[in-house]
Amino acid sequence: MLFSTCCFSESTGSLPALTLAFFLSIPVSVSVSSHLNPDGGPCRRTYCGRGRQCVLLEVTGRAECVCQEKCRPTFVPVCGSDGRFYENHCEVYRTACLQKRRIYVVHSKDCFFKGDRCTMAEYNKLKSMLLDMQPKGLNGGDNNTLRDMDQKRALVDTMFKYLDVDRDGRLGSDELAQISMKEHLEDSLLECTMQDLLRYDDYNNDGHLTLHEFYTAFQVVQLSLAEDQRMSISTVTVGLSTVLSCAIQGTLRPPIIWKRNGIILNFLDLEDINDFGDDGSLYITKVTTIHMGNYSCHAYGYEELCQTHVLQVNVPPVILVYPETQAQEPGVSASLHCHADGIPDPKILWLKNGMDLQPRPSKQLSLIANGSELHIGSVRYEDTGAYTCIAKNEVGVDEDISSLFVEDSARKTLANILWREEGLSVGNMFYVFSDEGVTVLQPSECEIRKHIERTERIVASYEEMCPKSEGVSPQHCSWSSAVSVRDKYIYVTQPLQKRLLVIDTQAQKVVQAVETDPFPVKLLYDKSHDQVWVLSWGSMEKSHPTLQVIPQASVGEMHHTIRTPFQRVDDFFIPPTNLIITHVRFGFVFLKSEPAVHKIDLETFHRVKTISLKTYSCVPVSMAYTHLSGFYFIQCQSQSRDPSSAQPQLLIDSVTDTVIGPNLNITGQPYVSPNGRYIVTPDQQSGKVRVQTVSFQGVLGLSRELDTSLLVSDLVFQPSFTESNQYTVVAASGSGMDLVFSDLASGHSEVLKSLKEPLSPHTWPWGGPNRVVVSSGLFGQYLVTPSAESLFVLNGKQKTPHCEVSDIKRGNTVVWVGEV
Repeated sequence: MLFSTCCFSESTGSLPALTLAFFLSIPVSVSVSSHLNPDGGPCRRTYCGRGRQCVLLEVTGRAECVCQEKCRPTFVPVCGSDGRFYENHCEVYRTACLQKRRIYVVHSKDCFFKGDRCTMAEYNKLKSMLLDMQPKGLNGGDNNTLRDMDQKRALVDTMFKYLDVDRDGRLGSDELAQISMKEHLEDSLLECTMQDLLRYDDYNNDGHLTLHEFYTAFQVVQLSLAEDQRMSISTVTVGLSTVLSCAIQGTLRPPIIWKRNGIILNFLDLEDINDFGDDGSLYITKVTTIHMGNYSCHAYGYEELCQTHVLQVNVPPVILVYPETQAQEPGVSASLHCHADGIPDPKILWLKNGMDLQPRPSKQLSLIANGSELHIGSVRYEDTGAYTCIAKNEVGVDEDISSLFVEDSARKTLANILWREEGLSVGNMFYVFSDEGVTVLQPSECEIRKHIERTERIVASYEEMCPKSEGVSPQHCSWSSAVSVRDKYIYVTQPLQKRLLVIDTQAQKVVQAVETDPFPVKLLYDKSHDQVWVLSWGSMEKSHPTLQVIPQASVGEMHHTIRTPFQRVDDFFIPPTNLIITHVRFGFVFLKSEPAVHKIDLETFHRVKTISLKTYSCVPVSMAYTHLSGFYFIQCQSQSRDPSSAQPQLLIDSVTDTVIGPNLNITGQPYVSPNGRYIVTPDQQSGKVRVQTVSFQGVLGLSRELDTSLLVSDLVFQPSFTESNQYTVVAASGSGMDLVFSDLASGHSEVLKSLKEPLSPHTWPWGGPNRVVVSSGLFGQYLVTPSAESLFVLNGKQKTPHCEVSDIKRGNTVVWVGEV
């Protein structure tokens, strides 16, 4: 289990060597936690800023920001720009609010004694000398800060009793003068006298020093944390704000330090964690799933005493049904699918025409995979209806309808026509790009619906789809990467033609050729901004790599590329979307031989920041991402040809954009399941596959090792057909004829053999896997994987070969189009 302890010991999480004066220069703003309504009232959504608090007006019930009534009694002395002394930052900002003028903090008590010979430095010398005069032998030689503070407290207690001649618990001017004469302190060369203890540390100006004021003068810190508060578990619903309060209490408690994954948060300018209150609270605005995980707090300088906060972020269910409408003839079987995602896992129930549907196990009607599939064995006319899938968890509910029409095909109703002609003829197809052109394959019947010949003309320009290149004989098509754009278009690169093609999936024709920089080799569709990103090498030697973008990719118009400002691009990464995460703001770019990843704004194409990996000597090769706790996984380039010397993956925290450290000893390319809960990494040296999980509390842990005994070329996740929110990984070998199905829940694996030899790596020069494996979407049961001379369709539900389609050479570029 990773990141489960309170005080993380990685070097990246250690506190910088700062003086207290520098630490106090960090602005501290007042928390509004004590003024938030626990029932989620208006004050929960109102941020008032430093020195102010939110109150509810009795008459209107509206939230209003007013000057803070009082500050917590913490002693972090500062001077205000108005020349006054304040006990802490809160008092400065509270006074500024009351006086309606700007007062800022001057970080030194010396400002009160300008021109006085007894400066703060001289005063500290006096106090050090007084401590040195006390009986020795209390120092145990241990480096524990809390134990050192206990020893210091004993010294100060002894000194106070010695100075308190009349034993009244207060030190007056006469007593200080008496001890000064007795010990001949006036003969010292110091510029300060015992009377300066009253000048500096008699904060209530009553002419006496109490033991508490004496503790303050000698910075005796007394901290405590109740045993039952060492671990605190909080749950918040996504989209709301939350406040984490540190339970460490005590006299002269220093400012509170907050950490996440060992990374100090106080010094970071974060968009969503923006308030460290005077009471030590951590305020997170608009919580998302990346914020889940462990947070720890401790007083500055006292890291041994810390509290851990475990934050779980709950998400209301989001569902997707398939099909929305279907028409079946009497006597055939029908399945209605409902995929639900949420935190905690939603429970699924079905209604038929608004009435509860709770089928008993039978051949006629059954619920499969915890209700994710409603199966009707032999449909009858009375099964026609609207089937409502309802998903519930403790924070919400979602529902959608899947309609079933049972009718004789001869009746040709509108529903029948739409489902049969549109649902089967155009959608739910594999598009396979091979030497001979484009093959449109319907997988269940292993039927080639259409073959677009290499000589077919492009609609917009009337050029041939695959013109003969100079010096290339015989004529054949060369492809490298393809993406589906909202099931309306397919974009596919032709690296030798310095362009990509746009295929209209409705017309099943090539409608446009878009010119790119030379050797376009990789495409990725950014669904959030409707953009296709294009990586071009410039030459086969990758001499001038560039990154271009095609905007409004799903709009039916003539498309063009926009060049981004990034040069020497080795690769790029854009996190995927899913049912919960529907919008992505940032991507990443890797530059050649550079130990860093560059965070970019996907809308403006501007660099946001650079995250250095130099400390770990890691040149990034690939990335993966889970929205649960916001971990990025980075594969590092091997420093030698020896696979045993491969570097471990690095982890980056997306909340802080900071490297956490190595991901255990896991090496290789990471893959993340669509729901973000599984991270799967094939080890190319051992043939094992390492499986990690992320809990709903944001804890990353190693789940199991799968022994596949093959060198994985490509890997995909297929939703389980027996359990909801579970997956089977399907991995294809890049050197042999085997393919493995591994159930992530049980670890059980099945091997398919004799799928023929894949393309050899040297005949596939475009990077990426030399043998792909492509699934048929969220609800589909079929997959395809090519060999050098043919294409195999696999039945993922039965984990068996379905059919082989011959005469498809070098069909290693495959894309799925459809809702399934």
